[in-house]
Amino acid sequence: MQHPGSGAPAAADAAPELGIDTPLALSGEGVEQLDLKVFARLYGEPVLALPHDLYIPPDALEIFLEAFEGPLDLLLYLIRRQNFNILDIPLAEVTRQYLAYVEQIRRHNLELAAEYLLMAALLIDIKSRMLLPVKKADTGEEVEDPRAELARRLLEYERIKFGAQQLDRLPQIDRDFYRSQAHLEQVSAAQLPQVSALDLRNAWSDVLRRARLTQHHHIAREQLSVREYMAQVLRTLRHRRFAEFGELFDTGLGAPVAVVTFIALLELAREALVEITQAEPFAPIYVRLAYQPS
Repeated sequence: MQHPGSGAPAAADAAPELGIDTPLALSGEGVEQLDLKVFARLYGEPVLALPHDLYIPPDALEIFLEAFEGPLDLLLYLIRRQNFNILDIPLAEVTRQYLAYVEQIRRHNLELAAEYLLMAALLIDIKSRMLLPVKKADTGEEVEDPRAELARRLLEYERIKFGAQQLDRLPQIDRDFYRSQAHLEQVSAAQLPQVSALDLRNAWSDVLRRARLTQHHHIAREQLSVREYMAQVLRTLRHRRFAEFGELFDTGLGAPVAVVTFIALLELAREALVEITQAEPFAPIYVRLAYQPS
């Protein structure tokens, strides 16, 4: 056991209890305390003297253990902390605790306490209405509990607050994670595409397909003379006694020529230049000149 006046050991034990960083020096006779008082360390260097112009406000180290976002948040906290039924709030006890908190913050921040005073007035008004005798409504319906509107506001606020907490738990960029970024410097030479014969064939097929979609149907008028084909029929029959009806038509020239040839035969028959005969029903039809050339 060391006596108070025995020197360094007692002083060394006292320094940690007081939270003072006191440098010690070793000498030949043991540990010797230096008369240097370190108030703080700034960037690892000891501060041995307080600056004369240092000002520390009285509320610099003030700490609010419970921070509320408004009167409803405080009221909900008081109810949930004590497991009160939100539909049957004991207004006397809750109002007393609420006013105690308002009085505490009013002493430190009057502007912050102003918005809480309105809720305090509302609590007192509801409590006063509960103390009055209940009057039945003229319609015979039951009078609504004065606390009902406050309970509805508290329940709605609690739902919104719970939803906000659920959203806050979701991962947020720059808070829970950071967007990864990578910069790659790469110089690449331009490469020409390799075109195969199959690619050319497909490209040509696509051009033809689009051309068919936009093509137009042109109708050209073919000049066919009935008189010319009448003369042609006469030339055919001049050296023959008769000819079968189908032999006078050249089907290889198409339907227009066949039509004009048929019209030419009708004109020749109308002008009595040819005769069209048939031996019996469904028998072959023959055509001959109405006159015999000399």
